[in-house]
Amino acid sequence: MEQAPVLLAGDRRIALGGRAQVMAILNVTPDSFSDGGELFAAGSLSLDRVMRRAEAMVHAGADWFDIGGESTRPGAAQVTASEEADRVLPVVKALVERFDLPVSVDTSTPTLMLAAAEAGASMINDVRALQRPGALEAAAQTDLAVCLMHMQGQPGTMQTAPSYQNVCAEVSAYLQARASACVDAGIDRQRILIDPGFGFGKTLAHNLSLFRAVMDNAGWPFPLLIGVSRKSMFGSILSNEAARNDAKQRLSASLALAALAAYSGVAMIRVHDVRETRDVVEVIEALQTVGE
Repeated sequence: MEQAPVLLAGDRRIALGGRAQVMAILNVTPDSFSDGGELFAAGSLSLDRVMRRAEAMVHAGADWFDIGGESTRPGAAQVTASEEADRVLPVVKALVERFDLPVSVDTSTPTLMLAAAEAGASMINDVRALQRPGALEAAAQTDLAVCLMHMQGQPGTMQTAPSYQNVCAEVSAYLQARASACVDAGIDRQRILIDPGFGFGKTLAHNLSLFRAVMDNAGWPFPLLIGVSRKSMFGSILSNEAARNDAKQRLSASLALAALAAYSGVAMIRVHDVRETRDVVEVIEALQTVGE
């Protein structure tokens, strides 16, 4: 029998290939598109609020935490490396001390990658696929897993007329090239996940084509992490006026794609709504394993 793939993530060996793992989003930012500022009090990040949110996510069935200290929505303000670290590192340390869940750090900043590894993180989740100067070298110095995401352009301008000849082929080729660069830098293949980057420099048509490629399992070279939770593309699809204008009204649409992703065998689904997504992937798991 073929062995299930394993993700090497710090001192953890995480089996993939069964139920899609649910990655819970903890944005410690004042300006993220869906939940920015919710963990702040009187203008400052509240560690108490973060821990209460994290505990609720654990009870809801989260498999991972993903901590982001810099918003990557179009038009978001840039933060300095020190500002990002001040937001992220205390949260990583507190989560590692309190919960037995692996922690992913959503960052492109090399110094934070190294500090997060020292603080006990298990993965680097980089929307820029380790392309900032020094990022690839920093990731290679750690033993953390890395998630490489595709983005056309930069967050501030990425949704200004994105264009592709063949979006699926180009995204796949980019991710393969970045993964190869990681391997050449000494990062074990079993430490690598890839993310097509839904909504990052892509039109609705591009997003839908990419998701069909996920459903078709179209030759993706590494295990997939999918992030579509509450995305603005749903506002372009749905006739529901509330969902067009309010990210928090996109739950049912997010769950529809979560179900399809889970059934298609993705490794992880990055979400805001943990309990609802966990219910979905458990139903998919039951369907896939019936009779075994």
